[in-house]
Amino acid sequence: MTAPALPDPDPAWLAALEGEALHHALHERVEAAWRLCCEVHPALPRPAVWLDLRGRSAGQAHFGRGGLRFNPVLFDENRRAFLVEVVPHEMAHWLVHHLEDGPRARPHGREWQTVMRRLFGLVPRTTHRFDTRRASPAPYRYRCACREHGFTARRHALARRGSRYRCRHCAQTLVYCGRSAFEKVV
Repeated sequence: MTAPALPDPDPAWLAALEGEALHHALHERVEAAWRLCCEVHPALPRPAVWLDLRGRSAGQAHFGRGGLRFNPVLFDENRRAFLVEVVPHEMAHWLVHHLEDGPRARPHGREWQTVMRRLFGLVPRTTHRFDTRRASPAPYRYRCACREHGFTARRHALARRGSRYRCRHCAQTLVYCGRSAFEKVV
């Protein structure tokens, strides 16, 4: 494994960024990662960048839209990890997809792992470990025999229309018991 190809951002500088300056830092990091990828694949198109991803996902290479999507809530809460890990992760997807056999490659397969290791100098991790409660709140509480479950508004609406959900641990049908205290305060 080589040393990380992109420089580690200064923590004090990163912590001081707000609003547009923070978004600009993300765009600059994507640009630096793209230039690095162009050394391997000079015809690689420059991806557009959006901060419009919601839910638990930190990032997404969206080939139909022609760019990379990032979760603004998770970015704000995990700035360094985003710039150091998430941007290269998504750029590796972008690069692999644009290689000759890329559209047929597995999302986190050998090609993607090779790009992460050899080009970016990073351990190829397929998932993040960010706290997603603010990015993907589940304000509707459901219970079973063994625990409480949080439902999003979408899943709650489906349950209200008749969809039945069972606990994966005790197999009991989940029953609605109200909105969470976290969501009432926020």
